[in-house]
Amino acid sequence: GVSSFNQFIHELSVDSDSSSVDYASAEDEPDEIYRSTPSSPLSDGSGTCRTSTHINHDPHWTNWVAYIFSWILLPARFLLRIPFLLFRLLSSQESKASLDTGSPRPRTFHPFRKVHSSKDHVVQRTIDRRRGVIEDLHLAIEIFIEAIFDMFHKAAYFVFSPFAAFRIFGKWFSSPSAGDKDIDDNVSNASVPTATLGANDPSPRERNLTLHHTLNTDARTCRDVITELGYPYEAIHVITSDGYVILLERLPRRDARKAVFLQHGILDSSMGWVSNGVVGSPAFAAFDQGYDVFLGNFRGLVSREHVDKNISLRQYWRFSINEHGTEDIPAMIEKIHEVKTAELKLSHPNEETNDEQPYKLCAISHSMGGAAMLMYVIIRRIEEKPHRLSRLVLLSPAGFHDETSFLFTVAHYICLLLAPILALFVPALYIPTRFFRMLFNKLVRDFHNYPAVGGLVQTILSYGFGGDSSNWVGVLGLPHYNMNDMPGLSFRVIHHLAQIKRTKKFRMYDFGSKAVNMEVYGSPEPIDLGEYYSLIDIPVDLVAGKKDQIITSSMVKKHYRLMKDSGVDVSYNEFEYGHLDFTFAHHEELLAFVMSRLLLVEPDLKRQSSPKKALKLEKTGQARSGVSSD
Repeated sequence: GVSSFNQFIHELSVDSDSSSVDYASAEDEPDEIYRSTPSSPLSDGSGTCRTSTHINHDPHWTNWVAYIFSWILLPARFLLRIPFLLFRLLSSQESKASLDTGSPRPRTFHPFRKVHSSKDHVVQRTIDRRRGVIEDLHLAIEIFIEAIFDMFHKAAYFVFSPFAAFRIFGKWFSSPSAGDKDIDDNVSNASVPTATLGANDPSPRERNLTLHHTLNTDARTCRDVITELGYPYEAIHVITSDGYVILLERLPRRDARKAVFLQHGILDSSMGWVSNGVVGSPAFAAFDQGYDVFLGNFRGLVSREHVDKNISLRQYWRFSINEHGTEDIPAMIEKIHEVKTAELKLSHPNEETNDEQPYKLCAISHSMGGAAMLMYVIIRRIEEKPHRLSRLVLLSPAGFHDETSFLFTVAHYICLLLAPILALFVPALYIPTRFFRMLFNKLVRDFHNYPAVGGLVQTILSYGFGGDSSNWVGVLGLPHYNMNDMPGLSFRVIHHLAQIKRTKKFRMYDFGSKAVNMEVYGSPEPIDLGEYYSLIDIPVDLVAGKKDQIITSSMVKKHYRLMKDSGVDVSYNEFEYGHLDFTFAHHEELLAFVMSRLLLVEPDLKRQSSPKKALKLEKTGQARSGVSSD
């Protein structure tokens, strides 16, 4: 439960400062405290440290002399401290000898023990193992202050015990492993014993400290969340036609005839569909209703998964919403069709399909995922290819952005004005290095640990996004924003949204050249998808949020009016939600509505009888015909 920085400081303190002295007074920590915990290694170490304190120090006027000499020898002590510290660090990594049962316990810092014995810290580690930057700095300051006092103590010890000092220097130069030994010959510092409270075996075990740690950032993946809650999981890597490797995740029900495909929005991932746990997550709710659940992920991660391992940064991020709707979604849905068809043929070999789809697939999409899903259906219909969907449930879908907040409006016009320049220098918006992603994760943890700071950030973000009531701080704390990987935002996606706002039409990406548009679309202007809503041949359920200021309810109603005028089987519903509440917040009424929409689609059960049953039916039919003739 301690951050790697704290572990590093603790390792240094234990390896090189094992002769440190506890300055706690007898009034603050009476001896009864140590006698009441006989099995705790920390209490034994504290007792040892306390004993050495009474042996080495006599609280008389010598303390003042030692204090004066420690200040005089401070520069020399500091210079001598550096090589010994480096030497002990190197030797401590090589020597991992276990602690003998008869040897005394190594000494530990009492302030360090006090910090980690408080109930508040125990509760916090139980809820969330991450630590924020403020907590790391707090502990670092405490250990730094204690290290300064320990340095003064050792300087005084060397001054008033010259023979012991010469003996220690002689051991350092005579034995290569002598640097690991303490001032006191009776104390060993070979390992760090630890014990887990509540374990079946409370005996201390050696803890191998290492600097290669996750730095207490929550790096859980969607797989970790699903499997920790006891649900099945399967990962399918899908390669698009242009070489991008995207992850299709699954909660498998291999014999199910009904499946659901969930697609996230901008700067999100499949984690959004499982982030509310068993009760409030759409993915788990659909699985519990008997659906085979597929979780889609768009291209655009910091890890830059591609078949071309040497693809450049600018080439990788060269995509807009076009590629999401015409490359990513088709590749994932075709993979779903391939997998489901093969599995159902194996589990039901005698069923008659007549080259039809043996299952029903519904799609639930949020924000930009909804715009990409509409683009996918329309383009597949234009190309006269099957889209394999039976129903669409679109939660606050993008596509029309006439009404946006002041911040978004300014950003859109700046993007349109400086697009040629920004495209050269800013291919995407993301946090580039692991260190800064780790720092971002820790700062978000501080927002949660300190309500005043978190409330201030929440207020600033809410006003910046036009007063949207979503839990912005909570969303920033999702595990997919970690130091290992993180969703990014392509500049072309931003540019595409700015074009939609300027034209007030749901159009495909404008390449800025009539020749390029003609080559891609067959016309000098991009395709206006709103004009092709009549091609949508499946029911569509539109859901809007009254408190949504990212995609307002009036913009979702614009989708509804165009679909209604085009003859689409469409419904419209509103809820008192912000933009992110559709995936991140726990709302039972929303889950109930979505599940009710999915249950309207029933799979066609076309079964072919076995040969014996077919023969029996044939004979029965002949017998009936004979009776009727008589």
